[in-house]
Amino acid sequence: MKKHPAHPAPSGAEKKETGGAKPAPPVEPAGSEASGAEAVSLEIETLKDQMLRLRADFDNYRKRAARERQDQAARAAEDLLRELLPVADHFERGLKTAREHGADPAVIEGFQLIYDQFQGVLRQAGLEPIQAEGQPFNPEFHEAVSHLPSAEVPADVVIEQTRRGYLLGGKLLRAAQVVVSRGPEEETD
Repeated sequence: MKKHPAHPAPSGAEKKETGGAKPAPPVEPAGSEASGAEAVSLEIETLKDQMLRLRADFDNYRKRAARERQDQAARAAEDLLRELLPVADHFERGLKTAREHGADPAVIEGFQLIYDQFQGVLRQAGLEPIQAEGQPFNPEFHEAVSHLPSAEVPADVVIEQTRRGYLLGGKLLRAAQVVVSRGPEEETD
């Protein structure tokens, strides 16, 4: 095997020709050191401001995303509860019919226990039934399906509730359907 002779280090003149020399740092005029420090300080302040703005934007995003998730969960719960309300209505009607037709008291009692448990679950979900019978008619919470004369019940008072209404978190989910009194019927000559 043949050895190659070592290459000698380039001399100063050769360094200039080959571009191996490092360029000298730029010469700054006197007093420019202070302006350089001011520029760095200004850049630091700008970066701090950008960082604070980004942090605030991210905090706002996080809060908005959490609020949107809560709103979405609330809407989903509201939709589910709205779908369950007809089940509660049918259950109530079934219990009422069973009592009116003399069904076995043990069966009625069993279904009443199940109904009470179902209502308890709805209450835990934030659902509150609206008690309408005997209350003054309120169009915000009641939907009048009929007006009937009544000698016993004053005008504009709910005589009967035909479908229970519900509030969800203090907000109306479904209005109660009611029969409203017109008061005593006026006699005509």
